[in-house]
Amino acid sequence: MRTTTYSRLAAALAPATILLTMGTANAATCEEAFVKKGNPITALRFTAAVTVADLPPAVAIGQMRGIVAAKGYDIMADEAEYGSMLIEQPMTGTVRAFPIQITATQTGGIGTVVMEAKLRAGQSVGSDAAKAEMCGILNQIKGGKAGAAAAKKGATATTVAAAPVKMNSLSFSQQVSKDTERNAAGILTRYKGKQFTIDGLVDYVTKDGKEFRVGYKIPQPYEQAIRLPNQAPFKTDIVCYMAPGQAAFSLQLKPNKSIKLTGTVEDFDEYRHVIWLKDCRPAQ
Repeated sequence: MRTTTYSRLAAALAPATILLTMGTANAATCEEAFVKKGNPITALRFTAAVTVADLPPAVAIGQMRGIVAAKGYDIMADEAEYGSMLIEQPMTGTVRAFPIQITATQTGGIGTVVMEAKLRAGQSVGSDAAKAEMCGILNQIKGGKAGAAAAKKGATATTVAAAPVKMNSLSFSQQVSKDTERNAAGILTRYKGKQFTIDGLVDYVTKDGKEFRVGYKIPQPYEQAIRLPNQAPFKTDIVCYMAPGQAAFSLQLKPNKSIKLTGTVEDFDEYRHVIWLKDCRPAQ
């Protein structure tokens, strides 16, 4: 499910006992075993699984890494030796990322790979689209020598780079703040190395060594005319370090001037609530 179907899937702990006890003789296909629970208000849950002969957990996770990286998923955690992986669908300017938990086990020589998904409350996707995405991934898993070879290749795979995400500065700040409130440990894993095109107003421009540093003007939550439901109680400041060759542009900036910069997330401070982007340039 790409932007058209849209949301992919999320981490959840939906029961998968029946899937783990299926024998190879009567094992259901991924499509037959697919389960949907909940609704968009309380949060949708999806579970899908496959069983494959001669599939150790580490081999399953190695293959999954290669498959999901090629599809553009962010890999949040990869513990192949424990048969565990956590991935996220990349965020866009209008839809937040959400996690997907993958668990691999083996019993009696039969490997089982389960994708457990939970969308955030308010998010929705059709069952057919969710089934197609999840089973499209799981049905690529192989056992035996072919699986081991695919796992070796996939173990070092990295996510395909996506186009810059376009957001205004207030939305980006609120999004990072909310993610910080939920779990600050995942911020850099989720954001670092990603490109964003952010438009907003200049707060300040200063020289930092040989680089120009531009700060976006972000109001405190209590200063905002309209506050979103469940908004974080703090703001996250956005700072852009300009790329080489941008001195002329930077020297013409002034507070409250509109800017639209594209840069790559480099660092984050959960205590000072600041996220830094590097190699920033005016967006075309």
